[in-house]
Amino acid sequence: MVLGLAACAGGGGDGDSAGGDKGRIGVAMPTKSSERWIADGNALKKHLEDQGYTVDLQYAEDDIPTQVSQIENMITKGAEALIVASIDGTTLTNILEDAASQDIPVIAYDRLLMNTENVDYYATFDNFLVGQQQAWSLLNGLGLTDLEGKAIEGAPEGPFNIEMFAGSLDDNNAFFFFNGAQQELKPFIDNGTIVVKSGQVKIEQAATERWNGEVAQSRMEDLLTANYSGGDKVDGILSPYDGISRGIISALTDGDYTLGDEWPIITGQDAEIDSVKAINTGEQYATIFKDTRELAKVAGDMAIAALNGEKVATNDDSTYNNEIKDVPSYLLQPVIVLKDNIQKELIDTGYWTEKEVNG
Repeated sequence: MVLGLAACAGGGGDGDSAGGDKGRIGVAMPTKSSERWIADGNALKKHLEDQGYTVDLQYAEDDIPTQVSQIENMITKGAEALIVASIDGTTLTNILEDAASQDIPVIAYDRLLMNTENVDYYATFDNFLVGQQQAWSLLNGLGLTDLEGKAIEGAPEGPFNIEMFAGSLDDNNAFFFFNGAQQELKPFIDNGTIVVKSGQVKIEQAATERWNGEVAQSRMEDLLTANYSGGDKVDGILSPYDGISRGIISALTDGDYTLGDEWPIITGQDAEIDSVKAINTGEQYATIFKDTRELAKVAGDMAIAALNGEKVATNDDSTYNNEIKDVPSYLLQPVIVLKDNIQKELIDTGYWTEKEVNG
């Protein structure tokens, strides 16, 4: 379904909304090939329209020149504020200068806009905590800690073989996720409870370009061939995103791993429906739920307040430096989702329906 939507969208997007009379806001999303960005775009569009604004929503299908062109067009068509989830946070400097020259406030959405003074605010989650939660999920699945990282009495001694995956190096969030996870995993690596058999423990080695599941699948296949062909098994895999997790699962399946005692603990992020189903079946152990409805509300309210010259709500003004300045930010709290709390966190909250999860 997601691929079909992406194919239909081409390089464009949803275009203009029916409109309100309070003003025009441009929303630039990176791609429709990930269902989380579809959800983000839809949530932003609804929230802004409900407040009386016209929304110009565009998806760039992970093509940087397309995103630049789309934002240029938003400005040309009279956007009074911009909400931007960038493909590469370092590539929009010139177009952001154009926005600043016309006093158009810019909100970075979940991906920080780097190397520019022309970003006003940032709406995201506590991304270091996301990384910690991914590590705690992995450690919990191995029986070593609870979901807050506290040691379990009588935990197994190991050693457990794990491998690490990271996000795309052009996304600043990838570093927060990876560093947060590394902080929690390092003590277990140092004492030998956990072994990274490939030795690939640096983010540059673990990175997954554009967060692409096929890239992750290929790397996992290579890791299995190079490090686990002699009978050793991988016990756990740190994955920063559900799409990457599904690529890893495909590599494991092709590598003759079967569900059961030998199946590795696999983490994730974004609570995408295919991965929620995989958690139900046991293929994926956990995901990190970031409620895009809440993020859209925060980012939309930031844009509206900035547009109207009102005080913009932030709760962290020092963590996120884009190499030019500390960007005032609002951080939301992520939630670990395992099989036993899918109902509470995803179905009862209306994020997914029971039919979608179990269908």
